[in-house]
Amino acid sequence: MYRVKKRIEVSAAHSLTLDYESKCTQLHGHNWIIDIYLESETLDQNGMVMDFTKIKERVKDQLDHKNLNQVLPFNPTAENIACWVCSQFDCCYRVDVQESENNVASYIKD
Repeated sequence: MYRVKKRIEVSAAHSLTLDYESKCTQLHGHNWIIDIYLESETLDQNGMVMDFTKIKERVKDQLDHKNLNQVLPFNPTAENIACWVCSQFDCCYRVDVQESENNVASYIKD
């Protein structure tokens, strides 16, 4: 099994819809750090699981310098973003989304 990890940084804003009072319901931004883990039993014709540039383009181009509430069809929590990023790749098995230094959400595909 071959495994690769790509780390990207995305600057983006969001506001959360919550059933309790929180400052996070107001529009605010983060410098998100997203770790994307891919795996494959075989390599492509170039000897790769997937080109690192292609991984970056597929996520960063859609999210960077955007209001996530306007580009994602769900409440943009770190957990939901992790799941969405994973769904962008057939061979993804895990995504970690770091919203701030001490706050990380992971999605791990079963």
